Amino acid sequence: MNGQDSSPTYYYPNKIGRIVLLAMQEIMGRNGVNAVLNLSKMRHLIGNYPPNNLDRQFSFNDVSAIQKALDDMYGPRGGRGLALRAGRACFKYGLKEFGPVLGIADLTFRLLPLNMKLKVGSEVFADTFNKYSDQVVRLSEDDEKILWHIDRCPICWERKAEAPCCNLAVGIIQEALYWVSGGKTFSVQEIECVATGGEACTILIDKKPLD
Repeated sequence: MNGQDSSPTYYYPNKIGRIVLLAMQEIMGRNGVNAVLNLSKMRHLIGNYPPNNLDRQFSFNDVSAIQKALDDMYGPRGGRGLALRAGRACFKYGLKEFGPVLGIADLTFRLLPLNMKLKVGSEVFADTFNKYSDQVVRLSEDDEKILWHIDRCPICWERKAEAPCCNLAVGIIQEALYWVSGGKTFSVQEIECVATGGEACTILIDKKPLD
């Protein structure tokens, strides 16, 4: 299933667009974000981030253009590192904004075994994207791994790339797992990407922590 045809326009809510830009600002500074917005031809967002509401007005085209500008400015390796760090910061801001509606900060969740925390946490995060945005996420799993499939992915929307490039999503998931597990680190890697010709953007999560 490949939801990324060129005719419709899909959106994140303004709140998520704002979170992405605030996270990038934390990592790169205001001047760094301004340079990226200049390069991605989105000067209208300089000093004028989207409002903090759930209106779906931050287009996938804009999300993708910002990520491409990172790679163009810093090269694939440098862009990847910045996107991963920005993704981890995105989770922190996202938790502050969406935490109260997620229901995973309470004691009941904290007391679950690690495997159940990973399963429940992954489902809650996927449902959040599916409910509040036009992003389409589905999950599959076996005893050793969870696969996070993004069937309609904003991060590489209408991009072509030599290697999987949804590093922002990988960073968000890395930090989400760190938070859910109470400070453990997991292997998280994108193994398929629409930008390289894949059917979906698929991120593989090992259930066994690295530490």
